[in-house]
Amino acid sequence: MAIAATQSFPSIGSQFLNESSAKVPIGLCNHSLRSMRLNAKQLIQFAIKHKLDSVLFNNLQPLESLDESYLKDLKKLAQSGGVSIFIGAGNISEKSPNFKDNYGSPEELLKKGIRVASLLGSPIVGCRIGNIKDRYSKGGIRAHIEAVVKLMKSMRQQLQGAQLKFAFENHAGDLRTSELLTLIDETGTDICGALFDPANSVWAMEDPMIALQNLGDTIICSSVRDIQVWPTDEGATFQGTAIGEGIIDWDLYTKLMANQCPGVPMHIETISNSARPVPFLKPEFWKGFPNLPASELVDFLNFIKTGKKLEIIIPPEGVDKRNFDVEYQQSELLKSADYLRKIAMQD
Repeated sequence: MAIAATQSFPSIGSQFLNESSAKVPIGLCNHSLRSMRLNAKQLIQFAIKHKLDSVLFNNLQPLESLDESYLKDLKKLAQSGGVSIFIGAGNISEKSPNFKDNYGSPEELLKKGIRVASLLGSPIVGCRIGNIKDRYSKGGIRAHIEAVVKLMKSMRQQLQGAQLKFAFENHAGDLRTSELLTLIDETGTDICGALFDPANSVWAMEDPMIALQNLGDTIICSSVRDIQVWPTDEGATFQGTAIGEGIIDWDLYTKLMANQCPGVPMHIETISNSARPVPFLKPEFWKGFPNLPASELVDFLNFIKTGKKLEIIIPPEGVDKRNFDVEYQQSELLKSADYLRKIAMQD
């Protein structure tokens, strides 16, 4: 049975709907082109060139400056090409080993994120805890949830003044859907929604289609890629693919997005050619999921039977590894965009 979504967020997606756009706008996440090392301006130019609707910066690093004039110029560039901008602050849990203080404390980071989002016209400030390793830290994932909820609630006045919302991501296996919904509810649905990544739900032992339905209209931002997954002696392994080359039903996925949260872009974040284990047959793995009932694994166990094993592609001899990655990542992104456009044309 699906967990009930907490509240609708019509203002997020509706501002990006127009007569000429699809119900589900297609964008890119900067991480999909990580080997190209593009800055924010170059990423926007890439989106304009390839007729994408949106860009998601999943942290502030693509920005070469936080100066107002620089940010306003980026906004003008994006608007000139019909591209919307979604901005993320990144990891905001000081308890996580992955937290970086490049922009100060988590509070200072969110203040900067709110200011940047306001100047760029982003409706959200994306944020997250870290990765699956945080489930094994002192106090488990609950300690991280409590810390970030307290932080986000302390920013309510500033966030509402800027007419923004936090979009909290299920990142690298750190949060299951029920935990993300709890986090959103405890923070307040007036200031927080979900940034959903279907591949990351697999990392946390969930069927991504069921996770999508359970999150429902709490989704106010998304990053997407396809996957293959297969059983192993240790449990399962999954690997990202270009959209259309994995086992996610994208026709149904886009219909659900259009119905649950119309206008919210799907930002392509292809992370292909990199396998991730989910070793749930190892006893030590369960230390990170101490209260997870077996009944909540049934859908996942059925899901992992539907995929097939993928081999890692090695660059041909004599081919520079970075050049190979640049071409491969760009190809995976553009194939994904073309596939989603074909689905949109069929509707």
